[in-house]
Amino acid sequence: MLVPSIFSNNFVDDIFDDVFPFGAYNAPAADNRAAMNTDVKEFDDRYELEFELPGFKKEDIQAELKDGYLIVNAKHQDNKDEKDKDGKYIRKERYYGSYQRSFYVGDGVTQDDIKGGFENGILTLTVPKKEAKPAVEEKKYISIEG
Repeated sequence: MLVPSIFSNNFVDDIFDDVFPFGAYNAPAADNRAAMNTDVKEFDDRYELEFELPGFKKEDIQAELKDGYLIVNAKHQDNKDEKDKDGKYIRKERYYGSYQRSFYVGDGVTQDDIKGGFENGILTLTVPKKEAKPAVEEKKYISIEG
């Protein structure tokens, strides 16, 4: 079973949305806060995760498997030295910073099992479905002397 981490990008917001009718944010630009939108598709033998990362390069993205969690990090930096020949920016709404999402994929999945690709701002990771291996109880006998 593929389960998003409880520390997803909207967990705290969802709590406040239940308490405050207008959410935890008062600013009109609150809906523009950073999010790594992710689609998860289930197939008979695998899960396919598609992460939306427009404007990112492959070098900006890192995926790792740690303790059964698939963790995706993406970092986008603003090139402050970049100048526009035609004018200067008075407002920039593109997000520059870091994203992180994690999904529990199980202890049976290894790093070699996960396949990935990045094209047109979409990171696609394919995770095979694996049954959790039941722990084999090792019998320990007590020696009886006599």
